Amino acid sequence: MLVIGIDPGLTTTGFGAVRKVGSRVEVVAAGVIRTDKDLSAARRLDGLYRDMTELIADVQPGVMAVEQVFMNRNRLTATRVGQASGVVMLAASLAGIDVFEYSPSAVKAVVTGDGSASKAQVQQMVARRLGLAEVPSPADTADALAIALCHMQSMGNMVGRLTAVHGGRR
Repeated sequence: MLVIGIDPGLTTTGFGAVRKVGSRVEVVAAGVIRTDKDLSAARRLDGLYRDMTELIADVQPGVMAVEQVFMNRNRLTATRVGQASGVVMLAASLAGIDVFEYSPSAVKAVVTGDGSASKAQVQQMVARRLGLAEVPSPADTADALAIALCHMQSMGNMVGRLTAVHGGRR
């Protein structure tokens, strides 16, 4: 299954699509969607929606994993990230794609084994787990790939637990 991870933001939204091939995970697409800071928030959200719709059509993910919005000291930033997250989830829903949300600490814990890992540690582990020569750049791309890896591993663990509970039956 192809999983697309999304690190939402109004200025920059990171995306990273991965799929399992045998025992390894490969990157299918990764990058960022940027919006013009000179436009109104409504126009920027419209542009993000259109770009996300196009990305979904191009990549055709089976599922989307999105980083949950967390409240920080800057309420406006949190509000804008929440708006961007809503637009991203709407685009996925209208395309018939299930969306799963993960907290930043959950992503860190699954990808690195430490829920309080630094951004640099997460980026290094993403590169290592995907067999990349360099850390994905910009950071939003690495974060999106981490979110996709988190979902892929979480779903794999769930299938393993269900198989064990049901004696190998699915």
